[in-house]
Amino acid sequence: MFRSLTAAVLLTLLSGPALAQGAQVAFGGMQQDTSAPVEVTADQLQVNQSDGTALYTGNVVIGQGEMRLAAPRVLIVYAEGQDRIDRMEASGGVTLVNGDEAAEAENADYSIDTGTVVMTGNVLLTQGDNALTSERMVVNLEDGTAQMEGRVRTVINQGSGGQDQ
Repeated sequence: MFRSLTAAVLLTLLSGPALAQGAQVAFGGMQQDTSAPVEVTADQLQVNQSDGTALYTGNVVIGQGEMRLAAPRVLIVYAEGQDRIDRMEASGGVTLVNGDEAAEAENADYSIDTGTVVMTGNVLLTQGDNALTSERMVVNLEDGTAQMEGRVRTVINQGSGGQDQ
């Protein structure tokens, strides 16, 4: 889920630019049913029974509901003594996609129980022609919001304005 999903992290941009060190943004259709089944595809899988992890490598794509995440490497950590996923750690260039919204970053950590995705390293969030960049973004999948931190920059395309002469 982390490679392609992170490509453009679903959000509805602010009506004005985010100029401060942190910015709260609506995340549009990014609300997610964190209890939905998780589907993982990859080129390789290594399971470690002793520490309760599964390492997926090579063209990893994870899907949960409408959300998709893609990355070269995803470590899945299972809840201790249970058969359910606790969190997923994606690295190597992550893309998160939901509908026409997407986000990209160097790394992403998805905590299933809390319903949060923390993306770090050159975060790029796009929605249509609009874009936001920062160093860190925390997405709350329960309420469909995101908090961007670390020199936030926003580009909002206004269109042509229809004033051709």
